[in-house]
Parts: sequence; structure tokens; C-alpha cells
Amino acid sequence: MSNEIARKNRIKFLLITLLMLSPVIASYLLHVFEIRPQGTVNYGELLDVSTLKGQAHNIENNTIFRARDLRGKWSFISIDSGQCDEYCQKKLYQMRQVRLVQNTEKDRIGRVWLIDDHHLPHQELKNEYEGTVFLSAKDSDLLSEFPAVHSRRDHIYVVDPMGNLMMRYPRDANPTKISNDMKLLLKLSHFEH
Repeated sequence: MSNEIARKNRIKFLLITLLMLSPVIASYLLHVFEIRPQGTVNYGELLDVSTLKGQAHNIENNTIFRARDLRGKWSFISIDSGQCDEYCQKKLYQMRQVRLVQNTEKDRIGRVWLIDDHHLPHQELKNEYEGTVFLSAKDSDLLSEFPAVHSRRDHIYVVDPMGNLMMRYPRDANPTKISNDMKLLLKLSHFEH
């Protein structure tokens, strides 16, 4: 009778040990066979993280804007002509609205417009998108740091609080999905406070 009890206890012990080790064994097998999850939770396209190093000219206060000035906030960056066609205005509007819907967290998001030609934006446009930093970046090495599929003007870029370019959104991006991405980024990044 005691042999039977001892055998049952060993089986229970082995089953419990196997159950406890199963996550370790599963993770090892996933690593060895290089099985990676295919889905992501972000809408934007993740880029190879790179620290921005270039500079541009701040139109509003006539100073030199360095990429390190972006540190401390998440930043949306739009690259376009100073003439700002309909699509350019749509991007500026989306950046403003996505920032506003973050409610109490909105002050953790900055907006930058890199103007890639010699045209200056009209004052009405500056007034409408007050709070956006207007930078003249024509002939600036800063522009070359932004990768694009077809044109830099197609995308809205995201720079993290450490000054790293890390994400971009496609042409005609869905603002609700951009907002969801930002909510998640803001929630997961309280370290910069």
C-alpha cells in the first residue's frame, strides 16, 4: 500500500514539475525554432530607431532648431512645402486633433512642420495651427534623416521623447488609429516625467 501511495505522489510531483517548467520549455522551443508572432498592436510602421542629429531654422523666433530640442516630448513631424496644399493641411489638422484627444496627456505631444522649400506659410495657417513649430529645413541635413516609401510628404513621423525617429504613418492615415497608438505610447512611457 505504501508503494502505491509513493508512486502516486511521484507522479503528482512530476506532473506539477512539468506544469511549472512548461513555460520555460515552450519559450526555449519558440526561440530555438525562431517562431515569432506575426501581429503587432501598432498601426504606424515601426522604423529602425535612429537619433535625429540635424538642424533647421525656426521661422517663428529666427533661431536654429536642433533635433535635440525635440527631447522630452513625443513629437509628430510633417514634412511639406510652405505653400501647404490640401493634403499638407490635412496632416496638420490630424496632428492637432490627435494631440487634442489625448486630453490630460496632450502636453506631452509636440507638433513640428518641416518646410522643405523656400516658401513660407501664410499667417492664417500659422494662426490655425498655433502650437506647431514651423521650421525651414530646405537644404538641411535633417530632411535626409526621414525615410520615405515614395515621398517624405506622404507621411506623418513620430519622434520619441529621447529624440529618436521611431515610427511613421502612411499617406491618408486613419486618425483614430493614430490616436490609439499615441494613447498606448503615452501610457507606456511615463519615464520621461
